[in-house]
Amino acid sequence: MRISVIIPALNEGKNIAATIESIVALQPHEIIVVDGGSTDGTIAVCRALGVCVLSSPRGRATQMNLGARQATGEVLLFVHADTQLPLSALDDIGRALADPRIVGGRFDVRLEGKHWMLKLIGAMISVRSRLSRVATGDQGIFLRRDVFVELGGYPDLPLMEDIALSRALKRRGGLACLRSRVITSARRWEAEGIWRTIFKMWALKSLYLLGVSPLRLKRYYGDAR
Repeated sequence: MRISVIIPALNEGKNIAATIESIVALQPHEIIVVDGGSTDGTIAVCRALGVCVLSSPRGRATQMNLGARQATGEVLLFVHADTQLPLSALDDIGRALADPRIVGGRFDVRLEGKHWMLKLIGAMISVRSRLSRVATGDQGIFLRRDVFVELGGYPDLPLMEDIALSRALKRRGGLACLRSRVITSARRWEAEGIWRTIFKMWALKSLYLLGVSPLRLKRYYGDAR
């Protein structure tokens, strides 16, 4: 399967090189970085590494949808700019999608940081996702391109676009919860505090599922990423 990797980015000059280099080593069909108006060295870093860079209005859903429209692979894999894929990532995706009943999926996650709780938090995120069949963008969401088009791509939301797409995918077909783990930065947890971030994330998801508008959540909570 031809797998297109799409990376939304905004001022990720310090992190994105490691992400891109880890993906290049896997030799996907293509890598597309969609920049949302970076003012640091993000674009220069990406171009120096030889990947396709697109410019987009700011907004993760908007950026990922633009990348998907430009992608030519049969499978779309969305990876955050501070997340690294496991060495088996593309093979794992191929095996999962060999089953025609599977429309997409995600990876387990490990949070990279020094605090002892981060390992536990990553494990809890993976278990919750396996039980609910709902993934966050940090987990490397992948799906068949035709299914993505059929669903209309990511909903145009300022927040919770990953949750919304996951819920739509659940209604469309089977989801693969891969045991291999992506490694994602714990910078948010370390900057805002472990317990504060746990409360913030649960509050965001709970209020969204209760029907609170993502626009309102964005206004109150800022960028939860």
